[in-house]
Amino acid sequence: MLQELGITEPGEIDLEAIAFHLGARVRYRKLEGCEARIIGRNEAAIITIGKDCSDRRKRFSLAHEIGHWTHHKGQTLVCRVEESAPQGKMSPERVANNYAADLLMPHYLFGPAARVYPKLNFKAVNDIADIFHTSRSATAIRLVEGGHSPALLVCHGLKGRKWFARGPDVPPRWFPRDDLDADSFAFGVLFGKKPDDPMPRKIDAEAWFDRRDAGKFAVHEQTIRSATDEILTLVLINDPEMLEDE
Repeated sequence: MLQELGITEPGEIDLEAIAFHLGARVRYRKLEGCEARIIGRNEAAIITIGKDCSDRRKRFSLAHEIGHWTHHKGQTLVCRVEESAPQGKMSPERVANNYAADLLMPHYLFGPAARVYPKLNFKAVNDIADIFHTSRSATAIRLVEGGHSPALLVCHGLKGRKWFARGPDVPPRWFPRDDLDADSFAFGVLFGKKPDDPMPRKIDAEAWFDRRDAGKFAVHEQTIRSATDEILTLVLINDPEMLEDE
């Protein structure tokens, strides 16, 4: 659809115009209990976005509701917009989230932009997020799951791991620990209030993976604070032996 509309640059992705093209009008109002909603009938719909959200959050919420309008016409759904947590099953919410990611960061534009950055780190994530006007977490998930580099993106809160995304080249045996290891740099950022890591740093793989053979390997870790009590960590795997099928 984006290519049919002649969109050749990320800045040309005008979501309100796209919604109108699909028969939906967009309004911004104060909402209670949700950040966005859609009401439709036949081929017309009204999408309402909470006006108190950040601009990038509004943008993802609008793309999410366009996803529902495209895939779930005629259905009644309780909608939950969640741009930063990959979801396990193919639920309507995951379909809408995936649609939103494709709409905001289409592969034919995202791939060339990502290739400008040969190394995956949060500086690259921030630069690309600014290009596509997307959140840091959504952009990082797109980079990791798109196979930019063999890596995992892991989100931790004070009670442990919240979610993680895995790159397609990383074998499933490398499953991140539930709780942060005290030797990890991430532990110091979350619990010791240390500053964000400026660049990835080398660390024993057993700090991130609870496997007997993890002690043979090393990975690179970079952690940033994503909320008051939440962190995001890139775990980069460079050892080819870790990427071999078991």
